Amino acid sequence: MIPMKKHKVSAEEAGSRLDILLTIYIKHSRSLIQKYIKTGDITVNEKHVTPHLAVDEGDVVAYPDLAKMTVKPKKQPAPVLEVLYEDKDIVVINKPAGLVVHRAHASDNDATVVDGIVKMFPKIKKVGDDPSRPGIVHRLDKDVSGVMVIAKTQKAFDNLKEQFKQRDVTKEYLALVYGQLPRVTDRIDLKIARSKQRGRMVARTQQQVGREAITDFEVLKLYKTTSFVRVHILTGRTHQIRVHFLAIDHPLVGDKLYKKPHMKNIRPIELNRIFLHSHALTIKLMNGEEKTFSAALPPELEHILSIQPVL
Repeated sequence: MIPMKKHKVSAEEAGSRLDILLTIYIKHSRSLIQKYIKTGDITVNEKHVTPHLAVDEGDVVAYPDLAKMTVKPKKQPAPVLEVLYEDKDIVVINKPAGLVVHRAHASDNDATVVDGIVKMFPKIKKVGDDPSRPGIVHRLDKDVSGVMVIAKTQKAFDNLKEQFKQRDVTKEYLALVYGQLPRVTDRIDLKIARSKQRGRMVARTQQQVGREAITDFEVLKLYKTTSFVRVHILTGRTHQIRVHFLAIDHPLVGDKLYKKPHMKNIRPIELNRIFLHSHALTIKLMNGEEKTFSAALPPELEHILSIQPVL
C-alpha cells in the first residue's frame, strides 16, 4: 500500500487551485495529479473534489506519495492541428483550447502541440534550443485557443525569437471579463512575479519586485455582468492577461486559477475553458514581409457571447 501524506492549507495558499498547489509538494506533472484527484486518490477534508477546487485556509489535503509509485499512463495520440499558413520556414496554427503546447515533465503522456507538429513536420525535431519544445518560440496556456507561429528551420527560429525579444511582434487577444470596465480603453501597467506561497503568478506595483508587464485593452461591448475586450500585450509574461485583469478586479470568464472567491451581483458563467483567444498575430516573414494571421472565435466562445444579458 502506498503511504499517504497530508498537507494543511496555509493562509497564504488559500484560494489556490488544488492541482496547481499540489505541484509544489508532488514532483509529478499536473496532468497526472489531476488524474489522481479525479479518481478520488487525492482528497480535501476526506471528500472527493475536482482539480479546479479553490482550497481554503485550514483544508487538509490527503495525497499518496507518488514518488514511490510506478505509473505508466497510456500515451495519447498526436493531435491533428489546424494550419492557417505554411511556408518553408514557419507554420502558423489555430491552437485549440485544452491542448498543452509541450510537456513539462517526462512522465506526462498527454498529447501536445509539439506532438502534432512533429508528426506533420518530423524535421522540426532538430529546430530550437530545447529538445522538449522544438520550433516553439512562444506559448499559449492550455485552456487558451488561437494563433501560434512555429519555426520549421533554425534560421526562422532565431529570427522569430529575436522578434519576440525586441517586441516587434503584435499580439491581439479577445477576452470576456467579469464586470463592466469603467473605461473604453486603458493600460494595465503592473509588474508580474511568481508567488512562492500560492504557486501562481501575482501582480505587483512598480515599487515592488517583479518583471515589467504591459497590457492594453479596448472594450468592444458591455454586457450586464461582463465586458468583451480586445487586448494587446506589449510583453509576454506568464499568464499576463489573466493576472492583470484579476488585479484590476475583472477576472476572465472561465479562469479557475485567477478568480475571485465571490463576485457581488454576478453569477459565475459555466465554461470548461478560459474565455481568452489569440485572435491575431503580426510578424515579419523571413523575406521581410510583415504579415498578420488571424483566427475567428471558437463556437463555444461565440455561444457564451450570444447568451450574455444585454444592458
